[in-house]
Amino acid sequence: MPISGVVITCRPSEKAGVLRSLAAIPAVEVFGDDEQGNIVAVLETGSSEDMEKLIDRISKNPCVLQVGLTYLNTEDEAERMAQGEPVAKPFGFRRPLA
Repeated sequence: MPISGVVITCRPSEKAGVLRSLAAIPAVEVFGDDEQGNIVAVLETGSSEDMEKLIDRISKNPCVLQVGLTYLNTEDEAERMAQGEPVAKPFGFRRPLA
């Protein structure tokens, strides 16, 4: 189960709307924000592919300027790969989303 820490940046005037949209996503837990429009959140998904899709979904919000990945743990997927179990699309091993 991949877990990541991200800093989501938006315009300060649009922060309340971005926080509302993040609150509607069960895989997102917001831990804090500041007056400059930075939002600190933890994302937890079932697979690396789902993590990339979630980050892409957040990035496509027109009020979001950037999603900065600050921490990523995919240890369970790495262990499965080391044991020879196929992992469909490990984080970062696919074409970028359009």
